[in-house]
Amino acid sequence: MDENPIAPMSDDEAWEVLRQHEFGRLAFHLLDEVHIVPINYAVDANKRIIFRTAEGSKLLGMAMNSDVAFEIDQYDEETALSVIARGRAVTLEGSAAYVADDLPLRPWVPTAKFNVVAIEVSEISGRRFHLDKPWTHMHLN
Repeated sequence: MDENPIAPMSDDEAWEVLRQHEFGRLAFHLLDEVHIVPINYAVDANKRIIFRTAEGSKLLGMAMNSDVAFEIDQYDEETALSVIARGRAVTLEGSAAYVADDLPLRPWVPTAKFNVVAIEVSEISGRRFHLDKPWTHMHLN
């Protein structure tokens, strides 16, 4: 293979990929454990990842330790991509929470999610991968 199968994205490309998706995984601390949960999200005009959540372990964990990581990925037969953002989770209150009303952000699961959280991203990275999955072309008998 002549070209590198892994290609880093620029920050702008990584943000564009985040804007094109709406489902990812949030990693946060809760006491002495790291938790990973799926969330639906949107990116606002200030390059923050915005999501809604109910009272519970996510909100408690982020209140105790605001350091979080967020990841999205996508793949098909030939390519894959991954974007990882790290930053600080902040619960938006009062009029600041209305930012969520102007975004394509609605709960996927019909539960009450009154808390709006913004991930203030301090670091973002993305990579594209050219996949070589020889087992998909094998004929197993």
